[in-house]
Amino acid sequence: MIAQTDRFLGGRLSVFQPVSGYRAGADPVFLAAAVSARPGQSILDLGCGAGVAMLCLLSRVEGLSVTGVENDAASVGLARANLDANGFDARVLEADAFFPTPELASASFDHVMTNPPFFDRRNGSEAWDPHREAGRGETAPLALWLDAALRRVKPGGYITVVHRADRLADCLAPLQGRAGDVVVQPLAARAARPARLVIVQAKKGARGALRLNAPLVLHDGAVHEADGESYSLAAQAILREGAALPLKN
Repeated sequence: MIAQTDRFLGGRLSVFQPVSGYRAGADPVFLAAAVSARPGQSILDLGCGAGVAMLCLLSRVEGLSVTGVENDAASVGLARANLDANGFDARVLEADAFFPTPELASASFDHVMTNPPFFDRRNGSEAWDPHREAGRGETAPLALWLDAALRRVKPGGYITVVHRADRLADCLAPLQGRAGDVVVQPLAARAARPARLVIVQAKKGARGALRLNAPLVLHDGAVHEADGESYSLAAQAILREGAALPLKN
């Protein structure tokens, strides 16, 4: 796979990503920002790709034990290279998230984060590039991703997922009876526009009510008026400075 170098967190992270096919953007950065991990805790990134979410989380919180799982061999190689290049220690397993190896099946984690493929191909066409399709088109139902996350997280631990807002019902359904204290954080491109993405976080075994946060607005202004970035201060803090995105006050 031919790779190029992209910069994240204001240039603090150098990340090898494929020249063609799926490349991570802002989604895994917001995902990592929403994980309320503390030093000494264990983290699983389910479907870690090239490792962007892991890198962002490791750059913000020291002393974590992080594991990434990815079934694409080329992405596994990129994730390992990215960890080495940025000076972080984590393990990346080439494995199927839904049929885990004995090593993974016997493990449990304080936090599980995941950025599953966004598009249900029963309702759309495949991308022309097979590598991009692998990252964007579902080969397994979203419910299986959430089930795998719930199986790997400890009782009282948290799962955090970023997905399209129009798939919110699909994100919530697998949590019924298994996780609670659910927080939904919408991400809206601009004020007064519908959110296109949501971050959903839930605590395994909890029974608390769902909380819907006000949208995080990513760009200033009602429309894009000029070349260059227009990120809001809140978005800049996360995307450029690696700040956390607290989902609860």
